Amino acid sequence: MAPNNILSLNRVRPNQYPSGKQINKKKSTLLKEIIIAFQSYVKAHHFISKHNLWKWILIPGILYTILFATGMFFFWESSNTAVSWLSRAIGVERFLHHRQSAALSFLFLMGGIMVRLVLVFFYFSLFKYLFLIIGSPLFAYLSEQTEALINGKEGSPLSITQLWQDMLRGIRLALRNSLWQTVYTISILILSFFPLIGWITPVISTFVECYYYGFSMLDYSCERHKLSPAASIAYISQHKGLAIGNGMVFYGMHFIPILGWVLAPSYAVIAATISLYHQNLE
Repeated sequence: MAPNNILSLNRVRPNQYPSGKQINKKKSTLLKEIIIAFQSYVKAHHFISKHNLWKWILIPGILYTILFATGMFFFWESSNTAVSWLSRAIGVERFLHHRQSAALSFLFLMGGIMVRLVLVFFYFSLFKYLFLIIGSPLFAYLSEQTEALINGKEGSPLSITQLWQDMLRGIRLALRNSLWQTVYTISILILSFFPLIGWITPVISTFVECYYYGFSMLDYSCERHKLSPAASIAYISQHKGLAIGNGMVFYGMHFIPILGWVLAPSYAVIAATISLYHQNLE
C-alpha cells in the first residue's frame, strides 16, 4: 500500500456544522483511539521482548532518567520560589493574616498548590522538548525499525543524512508545539489563580501535555510516510485520541520510580508506531 494511501487525510467541507450524531461519533472515536493507544503499550512490551530490543530501551532510558530526576528537582524548587515571591508581591500573606479566615486560607492554599502543579507541568514540557530534540534521530530510527519488523523486513542501517533530516524536522515541530503549548499553559496558569475553578487546571494541563507528547511520538511515523509537517499536524489533529492515549500512559509510567522513567520514552515510540500502523490497516 502506498504511503499516501496509508496516511490519508479526511476532507472537511467549509461551513459544515456537526450534528449531534457527528459529535457523539467523534467522542466515541476519541475514546476508541485512547483505548487503542493503551493497548499498544502492552503490544509494545511483547514486541520488545520478542525482537530483543532492550538495548534501544536502556540507553535513551538511562539518559532520560538522569535528566528527568535532575530537572524536576530544580523545577520544583524554582516553582516554590516563584509562587512564594508572587504571593508576597501581591500581598496575599498580609491579606490572609488580617482576615484570619480558615476558609480563605484553605482556598488560597489550594490555589497555590494548583499554580505549583501547572508550573511544574510547564517546566516539564520545556524539558520534554529539549529531550525530544536531542533524541529525535534515535527515536525516528527506532520507529522505523519497529515498522520494518512488523512487516517482516530487516531494518535499514543508520543513515547520517536521514538522522540529520530527522533532527531538523524534530526541532521545527518541537518549536512549533512548544509555542502553542506555552500559549495554552499561560491561559491555564491565569485560570489557576481563580478559587474553585482553578482547581481543575492541573487536569487540563495534563491532557494538553499528554496530547503534545503523543503528537511527537506519532510524527515519527508520519515523517517516514513522507507527510509534510503541515500534513502531519492535520492528520494527528484528526486522531487526537491516539496522541492523548500515548501521552497518558507515558506520564502514568512516571509513577513507577526509576524503572518507569527508564522504560517510558522508548516504549512510547514503539507503542505509537504500533497504534498508528494498526489504525492505518483498518
